[in-house]
Amino acid sequence: MPKQLIINLLSTLTLIGQIFLVMSIIYLLIRKKIKIPFSKIIKKNHIKFSFIVALIATLGSLFFSEIMLWEPCRLCWYQRILMYPLVILLGIAVLKKDRRIKRYVIPMSVIGLIISAYHYYIQVSNTISSCSISETSCNLSYMLGYGYISIPLMAFTAFGMIIALMTIYGKK
Repeated sequence: MPKQLIINLLSTLTLIGQIFLVMSIIYLLIRKKIKIPFSKIIKKNHIKFSFIVALIATLGSLFFSEIMLWEPCRLCWYQRILMYPLVILLGIAVLKKDRRIKRYVIPMSVIGLIISAYHYYIQVSNTISSCSISETSCNLSYMLGYGYISIPLMAFTAFGMIIALMTIYGKK
């Protein structure tokens, strides 16, 4: 699969994830008034969907660093430190059918969301940042899918989706 095709796929998945987040907020606001048919499917499988999101985010970040050879900055590493264990935790929760996993997943995802939001702000505002472990600056953007989707925004979307799946759809 050509590298640009994978970058376009990850950008498209991020866009779909952002649409999911907007729809989740709308669902949260109107769920008492309107029954949405997909909400039952999402509620029943919210841990599996969270696992898939974390897995795609992890594989995407590994693709960028190991295949594209884009060196991650310090803030990227912090986001990875929070995302990578989610694959293992959520994978175990899927196998064990453990609904209590949100106690661990939500705090990690909230911290990851905050870091990725700050990282995206640094990129779009062109704020000079000396957060780097190496020469890679935190305001460097290797790619912009659809003219605005960068790697930190991809992480933001993934963390946001996991939070939404665990809180909105993870209720009994």
